[in-house]
Amino acid sequence: MLTTLAMFAFAGNSLLCRLALKNTGVDAATFTLVRVVSAALALWLILRVRSRPQGIAGNWYSALALVVYASAFSFAYIQLPAGTGALLLFGAVQATMIGYGLWTGERLHALQWAGLLLAVGGLVGLVLPGISAPPLLSSLLMLGAGAAWGIYSLRGKSSADATETTAGNFLRAVPFAAALGLLFHAELSFEAAGLGYAVLSGAITSGVGYVIWYAALKDLKATIAATVQLSVPVITAIGGIILLGEALTLRLFVSSAAVLGGIALLVAKKAAK
Repeated sequence: MLTTLAMFAFAGNSLLCRLALKNTGVDAATFTLVRVVSAALALWLILRVRSRPQGIAGNWYSALALVVYASAFSFAYIQLPAGTGALLLFGAVQATMIGYGLWTGERLHALQWAGLLLAVGGLVGLVLPGISAPPLLSSLLMLGAGAAWGIYSLRGKSSADATETTAGNFLRAVPFAAALGLLFHAELSFEAAGLGYAVLSGAITSGVGYVIWYAALKDLKATIAATVQLSVPVITAIGGIILLGEALTLRLFVSSAAVLGGIALLVAKKAAK
């Protein structure tokens, strides 16, 4: 149940961001700032209830990676459909973490290389020019968001208390998000509904969602944890169709099958080993 809730929370981040930027007047920089502040406050409150933490955990490098992810994520969703954005995001996250593993000496078997090539081919096929291709700049921004989240995840692997570290990193990310808001002050736009979606995205689907995920991870093997995250783009695409009236294009369907199937081959081989 915890794992299922976490997957819906991760999908909710994409849906709330796309809903806010598509249907309300809030701008991407403001959405990012409110999301980061709301997540920091929610996680701080959770820690206060759980214990009395001393000092601020995390570090500035991880906070920078976090705000790069959050800001690129928001700006990408100005034009990207929810399902397409989630597929690009999670594809880039997996590619970043797998690439780091190869860089540090991990070795892949033939089936894993086939899965990696299939997944990369699916992402390339999704963004190639064509009638149903998503906007290139937005796609690149979302790929950058995924890379930043992958870096953030890699930096946090050795954390003794993931919730406390995440809370500290969100708190440290607030000044960066505020600076982003100042940089784009000419596009500043407020609307109650959009701000509400940003608060939900920060406090619930980010803050509480991460706490739920860390609780679930205690009883999940690493390969299972990697595999279940493949459900997020699917949940997001279905949510986008139901809540946002987005279309399921043939290009998205084929690319999703290639990316998710390729990643599944990678983690399935590790599980078999």
